[in-house]
Amino acid sequence: MENDATEHEAPTRREYVKYGGTVVGGGLLAGCAGLSDSDSTPEGGSYSVTMAPMGEVTFDEIPQDIFTILGHHADMLLALGRGDDINAMHAPEYHQSLYRKFLQRLDGVSVDWEGLYSSWPPTEEKLYELDSDVHIADPAKIATASGWDDSDISKIDENVGPWFGNTLSGTHREPPAGWADDYEYYTLWDIFGKLAQVFQETDRYEALASVHESMLATIESNLPPESDRPSAALVTFSSDEKKAWGYKMNYPGYYAAHTRPMGVTDALADATGDGYGEDGRNVTLDSELLLEADPDVLLVLGPMTAYYDLDEIRTNLEDDAATSDLTAVDEGTVYAQGARRQGPILNLFQTEMTAKQLYPDQFGEWPGYVDGEPYPEIPEDERLFDRQRVANIITGDI
Repeated sequence: MENDATEHEAPTRREYVKYGGTVVGGGLLAGCAGLSDSDSTPEGGSYSVTMAPMGEVTFDEIPQDIFTILGHHADMLLALGRGDDINAMHAPEYHQSLYRKFLQRLDGVSVDWEGLYSSWPPTEEKLYELDSDVHIADPAKIATASGWDDSDISKIDENVGPWFGNTLSGTHREPPAGWADDYEYYTLWDIFGKLAQVFQETDRYEALASVHESMLATIESNLPPESDRPSAALVTFSSDEKKAWGYKMNYPGYYAAHTRPMGVTDALADATGDGYGEDGRNVTLDSELLLEADPDVLLVLGPMTAYYDLDEIRTNLEDDAATSDLTAVDEGTVYAQGARRQGPILNLFQTEMTAKQLYPDQFGEWPGYVDGEPYPEIPEDERLFDRQRVANIITGDI
């Protein structure tokens, strides 16, 4: 990436949205990373929000033009009624194809992310061009991108708009050098609450959090005894079906926010294989390793986007001499999932989906996903959360 230091060494363009902390060695931004409430001023004055790894960030006005990278942040913005204000996100066509499947069940909620700048890895020049009010992205994650250093990150903050995001909480990934002392891990809903403070939408957050908490309470109180729970594996197959990856279902982090509450036996819990990722959370699978794990239920990420075909995946599993003997293949319990990198909207649907796929006797039978179709219709009395209530919150009728 070209160094824009000469071209962009101008005074801060945006005086009204700025960091409230101080700049320390190497350009890193210091500050308390606790979970304290924002010092919001409802009459339009300045307010601050604190979240790791940024520390305290002060805003004089609510940001309007919003840069994002990863799906969990974009989902949170959509839930806060700010989906149309996003000017960038990673793989926008992928996320649009995924979210449209779910949003068809929420009256009045839609997305149009086609043609947005695909923002991972971002370029410094493009961030100047977009001229965003705020960058809803984790600066510690940006620090891992090729061509970025701490001074580049600070220049974007000073000359364009502040950073505000937390990504490494997805798997409790170790922060890069220089960020570890300021890093904290949050739940998905903690991060969502912080973003709600940035956009002065805490009523929306609290209303959606209440829906989520109610659903979790229903699930927890109705789980069968551990001895009666199935084993399961969460996997992704490559588009050519020649590679597969497994993901640990009970690890900390928001990637497992929809599977961890199920208390299921993870068939891959002890799998090592040709591991990748941090702390063995992910496993590169082959037929032998998958057959050894032999899950009762196989949860397959990806088919609810436009890039994977569930019927084709099932056929390939049935036609393979090894995988055809899998219990999940024999019993027809190979199910579609959405994505691990989830925000509150996807989390609500995926939690309901996973509960039904694993425990149909307790939560009602999963009707199945049909390739190319939206999230399946579920009888109202078998839904685990109120669709209309969620749609009303997102559209502003709280």
